[in-house]
Amino acid sequence: MTTPTRPWNIEEVGRDLREVRLAWRAANRHNVEVGTKGFPSRATIEEIVRALAAGLFPQRLGTLDGVEDEDDYVAAMLDHALSELLEQVALELGYWSDGQAEGFGRQDAETVLRHFAAALPEVRTLIDSDIEAAYLADPAARSIDEVLICYPGALAVIHYRLANQLHNLGAPLVARIISEVANARTGIDIHPGATIGPGFFIDHGTGVVIGETAIIGARVRLYQAVTLGARRLPAQEQGSVRKRYARHPIVEDDVTIYAGATILGRVTIGQGSTIGGNVWLTEGVPPQSIVTQAEPRHRVTRRLVPSIVEAFAE
Repeated sequence: MTTPTRPWNIEEVGRDLREVRLAWRAANRHNVEVGTKGFPSRATIEEIVRALAAGLFPQRLGTLDGVEDEDDYVAAMLDHALSELLEQVALELGYWSDGQAEGFGRQDAETVLRHFAAALPEVRTLIDSDIEAAYLADPAARSIDEVLICYPGALAVIHYRLANQLHNLGAPLVARIISEVANARTGIDIHPGATIGPGFFIDHGTGVVIGETAIIGARVRLYQAVTLGARRLPAQEQGSVRKRYARHPIVEDDVTIYAGATILGRVTIGQGSTIGGNVWLTEGVPPQSIVTQAEPRHRVTRRLVPSIVEAFAE
């Protein structure tokens, strides 16, 4: 049996790709040997988040069918998730250390996971406040369980609450992967470094973007396509904008921001304010403000079509 002729030279393509890889690694001072496990796995982290969610909400996000003891199920799910997460955090910390300190990744990963596990009851309490806020604010919600199981905003916030803990404990890469998993599933992009108070509700949610240094108070409600972003940053060496500083908005307690609003820069939206749909803001507003779009400058007139009776009368 003859081998079919292919219109490409796979050896040549493979050789050229190898040269590109090596050149990139040399330029970025990151030489990884073939077969070395040096980076967290997105697929593994997705499974970890599912197991954590099942441990936090065993009756709604878990699979308790055939399980006699709920506590045993929660313990098993969390132990599995935390064991896997330990390996992923160790990979990240080893990656950052670049081999400079032997054992650095594992030892510090254990410290991260010890604090993360201890914080899970607090995470569950915060998520409960978010789910309740959504239920109370949305007349379309028939039950709290419906919000937890069905609402994309709830799914995004669960991912954020877990990712935020890891980000603050020193595992920003694993945290960012968790947030991007949520972004892919919901269209809601919350950076794990953002600070968000209890009772947070994202209604509908698609297209929401919340930047790394944003600070959001308690009982804040956002609608779809809201952006809490940064203004364009000045470039540094080689066009980089690596310098980090507080560059995203502060949203105080009890603020509502309607669909399509864009708020940029380190500005403060005062407590109890309402920001209307499609508003563009680069300045702060005092508490209890109501900000809406300017009145339209042009009016659209509608041409009236004569009725059938009028047409026959003519």
